[in-house]
Parts: sequence; structure tokens; C-alpha cells
Amino acid sequence: MKDRAMQALYLLALEPVAETQADPNSYGFRAARSTADAIQQCFVTLSHLDDSAEWVFEGDIKGCFDNISHEWMLTHVPTDTTVLRKWLRAGFEEKRIWFPTEAGTPQGGIISPTLANITLDGLERLLRERFRASLSSGPHALRKWHNPRVHLVRYADDFVITGRSKELLEDEVRPLVESFLNERGLRLSPEKTKITHISDGFDFLGQNVRKHRKKLLIMPATKNVHAFLTHFRTILQNNVASSQLPLIRHLNLVIRGWANYHRHVASKTTFAKVDNCIWEALWRWAKRRHPKKTPGWIAGKYWHPIGSRSWEFAVDTGEKTASGKPIWVKLARASAIPIRRYVKIRSDANPSDPRWRAYLEERAISKELHFDARTRKKQRS
Repeated sequence: MKDRAMQALYLLALEPVAETQADPNSYGFRAARSTADAIQQCFVTLSHLDDSAEWVFEGDIKGCFDNISHEWMLTHVPTDTTVLRKWLRAGFEEKRIWFPTEAGTPQGGIISPTLANITLDGLERLLRERFRASLSSGPHALRKWHNPRVHLVRYADDFVITGRSKELLEDEVRPLVESFLNERGLRLSPEKTKITHISDGFDFLGQNVRKHRKKLLIMPATKNVHAFLTHFRTILQNNVASSQLPLIRHLNLVIRGWANYHRHVASKTTFAKVDNCIWEALWRWAKRRHPKKTPGWIAGKYWHPIGSRSWEFAVDTGEKTASGKPIWVKLARASAIPIRRYVKIRSDANPSDPRWRAYLEERAISKELHFDARTRKKQRS
């Protein structure tokens, strides 16, 4: 506890420095930023009809948090090096066995994400300096504007880099990235790092980004949907004997959490398909509980007409409203979560800079008002 308290104290001093020096399009483990901002930046970068980049470098750092060079951090992190060295070399204990740490950030330390961000910051500036837009040489009338379209979007150790051509990313961008990482004791994973055409699409932070007929579509990634449905079915398998009320309350947290994460992209069709898969999984769960009952009996026990819907997986709590109507707890539907386009934070916004205070307060108030409106709507329903 003392070490965590010390890290929190030093983090108070280090975080404003890290924010000031951070890459503009780094969104992980930073105040007032989220995965939604990173995904929206992908949209801003790739959505232009004719002049946006068509190739994407999907970078995957192998064991980022475990392999950062201690010497690099001790040289470049602006903090007390004596204390930092003790944290880095403290090691960890598992089953009463002590393991030394020769590289990487403190295991489970609250300062570790900021140390990792400081390590990876500077890559975007390096790319911008190396791949600037420029005019070709020659007679003035024949000069052409050349823009390599190299842009970085990073969330923690996950990042993508766009480029005008595959050759540019393979022959120039990748060696630059590898050199940048090698200085910090890191390297790319050869199995997971790849270069993809935007028409084939790529997965990033649980979303799939793909351009179809010059229109950029961002949807929940297939792997993410499968992982969610697998988790949902596992919950049902582990609660075959559970009563309906606690099960619904548990599942509602899972469904709403997943749907709210994806509500800022083109998720409506996916939400409808997920709702259908959820219905099928619940029907199998109910039949497993009552193998000798008829389908009509099972439907009447677990599904009820509520409001304008004739089939709601719901349970009567036994309580009544002031008007005498029964109070039902029903299963949440992913398709009931409204799709709301997200307004990305400005890339150069800095919570530690007083000049950005009014802007960030306005964003916070806007989010709070939207949350209150959703809460009131939910209460009325």
C-alpha cells in the first residue's frame, strides 16, 4: 500500500508533464480520452472520398509493458531516478517466490500506464517530420503536391499508421517504427503486425474499419461479437439453476456494457443480430431447465407481453407501482440502445493546461446532459 501511495504521489507530478509532451493522437490511459476518440480519429483520417490513405499498417508491440528498457526510462522519464529505479527493479512475488525484473514497467503499478505512454510518445512527431506533404521539384507549372498520408492513431500499445501505398509503409514507415521501438527495448510482433488495404478492412479496439465503395464503415468486429456471445452463453451455462430475476440483472449489465461501447459506430444491424442470438441462447437455457415441458408452457413462464412487445424475457418482481400495476424486470435489448455519433476530443487538448479548461468543462457538461436525458427516458419507460 505504501508503494502504491508513493506511485500515486509521483504520478500527480509526472502526469501533467506526460500530457504536455504526449503525441496528439494518443488516446490510451489519458484523462478525458477514450477508445471512442481513437476510433473517431480513424474515421476522420480514412473517410475522405478520394484523397485519404488506402493502406494501413497494423502495429502490434510484443509484450510492451514487460519489455520496456529500464535504462531508457531512467534516462528519459522526468522524475526522481532513484525512486524510479527502485520501482523498476523491485520484482514481483508469486507463490512466495520472488522474481526479479530486468525490463518492463512495475507489475500492477498505477504509474505503469503513464510510463508506457511516455516511452511510446514521440513516434507521431517523428512520422510527421519524416513524411511531410511537399511540392515536387521542377518548373513551377509542372509541380505537383505530394502527400504521403502518413498518420498515426494510438491507444496504449495498439496503433495503426495510414499511408498512401503499401511500399511506403513496408519500405519506409516500418523500418522507422522498428528503429524507434528498438531504442526503447521493444519490437514488433512479426505474426500480428501486417499491412492491410482499407477495402479489406482491419480490426482496431474491438471495431472493424473498412471502406466499401468509397464509403468508410466502422462496425463491431466479428471477433468482438463472437467473444461477447461466448461470454453470454457461458453465463447461462453457469446459471442453469438460478432464478430468473438475478440472472436478468446480471445479463443486463453485460448487454448494456457491450452495446454502450459500440453505440458510436454503425451497430444497428449487429445489435439486431445479437438480440436474435441472445433469444436463441435463452430459449435453449429454458428448455434445458424444463426438458419435459411443452414450448407453450416454457414461453408462458419466461416470456411475457409488456408494452408494445409481445415477447419479453421478464419476471414479475411482486411489487406494484402507485397505480397498482405490477413491476417487471425485463432483459435489456442491444437494439434498444440508441446509436449516437461521437464528437472526438480535439487532438491537442490538454487537461493540465488552463487554456483548455473551458473546452473540457463544456465537453463534460455535454456528456452529463446526454447521460441525464438517457436516464430520464429509461425511467419513463
